[in-house]
Amino acid sequence: MTGITALTEATVIPWEDLVTAALLGTDRRTPPVRTQDKDAPTALLDAAAVQTVRRRAGLRPAPAATAPEPAADDPRPLVPPAARRRLATLLTDHPGAASGGRRGAVPDLMELLPQWLALANDRGFAAPPELIPALLNAARGRTDLRPQALTFAGPRALWLARLNPDWKFALRSTPGGGVSLPAPEETALVQQLWEEGLFAERVALLGAVRAHEPAAARELLASTWSTERAEDRLMFLDSLRTQLCDADEPFLEQALTDRSRNVRATAAELLSALPSSALAARMAARAASCVAIDHAQGTKSTPTLTVEAPHECDAGMERDGVVPKPPAGRGERSWWLAQLVEAAPLGTWPERLGGRTPAEIVALPVADDWQSELHAAWCRAAVRQRDAVWSRALLGAPSSPDAAGPGAASLAERAKLLAALPAVERADWVAGFIGTHGLSEAFQLLGVCALPWSEPLGRAVVDALNIARDAGSYPWSFSGVMGLAERCLDPAEAVRLDVLTAIPDEPEDASPGAGGYWSEAFQRLVSTLRLRAAMRAELGAAPEDPGVPSCQAT
Repeated sequence: MTGITALTEATVIPWEDLVTAALLGTDRRTPPVRTQDKDAPTALLDAAAVQTVRRRAGLRPAPAATAPEPAADDPRPLVPPAARRRLATLLTDHPGAASGGRRGAVPDLMELLPQWLALANDRGFAAPPELIPALLNAARGRTDLRPQALTFAGPRALWLARLNPDWKFALRSTPGGGVSLPAPEETALVQQLWEEGLFAERVALLGAVRAHEPAAARELLASTWSTERAEDRLMFLDSLRTQLCDADEPFLEQALTDRSRNVRATAAELLSALPSSALAARMAARAASCVAIDHAQGTKSTPTLTVEAPHECDAGMERDGVVPKPPAGRGERSWWLAQLVEAAPLGTWPERLGGRTPAEIVALPVADDWQSELHAAWCRAAVRQRDAVWSRALLGAPSSPDAAGPGAASLAERAKLLAALPAVERADWVAGFIGTHGLSEAFQLLGVCALPWSEPLGRAVVDALNIARDAGSYPWSFSGVMGLAERCLDPAEAVRLDVLTAIPDEPEDASPGAGGYWSEAFQRLVSTLRLRAAMRAELGAAPEDPGVPSCQAT
């Protein structure tokens, strides 16, 4: 009877009150229990014990929850055992932050995870089920891992994400939220999902249809275009970037009259990427009227380019995507000129400027300080139109004394122009640039080179690092390049780098201890390259695998 009485009494005492009294102490907070002949702490603990029993035993049976549907099958083969163990090691590595910029000689395994995932996906392997939770946790904290991690984890990742709120990013990152889409040839199902589906499902569906049947996707979009919200029209219109072609022009021309300024701007940008479009012709005529050859101002062999920027932004220009109001600190006329030149097909200029080649045009002097504005617009046009000839002209020779080049105004622009060149030519150009300007200016340029770096580029980077090492400075100024080298240098270079792992003789003017720090940095580089070679072997990848994407300077 006593136990029943105590249990009945305990039921009227809120658990939060017992916890509060325990945290504050019975001297400061009188326990909400009858102490009788017990001291306050003992009575509080007894009451907590009884309350605990009540909370555990007093739950009423609830209906059994419906068992979740099993995850979809993943037909891909699992990674080999050695690669599975390697992945487990990569996922459990949590390097501590070194002090003073010193990273030590131990490789940073987490930085190798993106490359491991890229190799595994290229080989078509599936993730070991027991490692998918750790993989999702890693991708949760690093957005750069998500595309590769979710591809590798496959349908099981989406199944788990529906059960754990911490992994909902997997559903957001997957087109359609992981919902299976009908095949493009299933016309009735495609039309039904397009008319009735959620926004994410419709975006995914449009992208899938566009990739297989561009015309069908355009017709699908046109069927509901007038009823869509402005923000949805903008997202749907962006899908036309995939396999953009001349057949899209009528639809895009119609979008130029859209109520939304953003939709109009996107339609104009897409049309300007079609050199034979009517908009491209209109922009070419406007831009050409602003730039001319003046033989009077130059010499007979080298005339001068003159620029007459627009004096107004008329309704036709606005309809074709020219933004009338410039950003703060920018003049109206230069702002309008830049937009016209950027949107004009680059093929306009040789005919307009005396049959000269792009390189000859870029080399011409420009009157009245318009050169930087004109060249910057040509750079943006070359990037947008992926024009390798103009990109070469604007890049100039890598050995040019000016690190920015003849046409590009900055290294960031040069990096974008390099992306239009073939991978081998890109690597050779950057290698030549490093040979002339060193590594301090090359970080952004290295980030657009294909992985693994070609032999000339790899040797140029290593030679430049060796020069910096011999100069006696600390390696921390080159930590970004060293990190890129760990991810992008061909693993075969490890043999050549072994000699650099020794502590060098320090010159008299060297920074104290710099030789030891360089030794650690090269030891880490060599160890990382050997780890990458082991990863490739474990996954069955060839020594020089072309299937891995380029590394990024982040």
